[in-house]
Amino acid sequence: MTGLILVYALLVAIGGIVGYIKASSQQSLISGLVSGIALAIAWFLSLQNPSAGFALATFLALGLLIVFAIRFRKTGKLMPAGLMAALSLVAMVIFAVSWLG
Repeated sequence: MTGLILVYALLVAIGGIVGYIKASSQQSLISGLVSGIALAIAWFLSLQNPSAGFALATFLALGLLIVFAIRFRKTGKLMPAGLMAALSLVAMVIFAVSWLG
């Protein structure tokens, strides 16, 4: 289950890179890479201490859910804000169940 944190980290980082390429958004690049690195740290931590790693991943996914939900509400665009909000919600639930279950 810890591999899902790494998959989510890669999706977030790649999303930031794509946002930079498509829209020349430095904000997307920086936030995507920083979030991806933070999630990669949560993944690494989960290998040593699953509870701590999944707790960190849960809170990071919650933060990203909030950011993308706000963006989706402002723009109404499914891509990328709505898709990332939905992905973050699913990831957060999976990570929380792994952490608390």
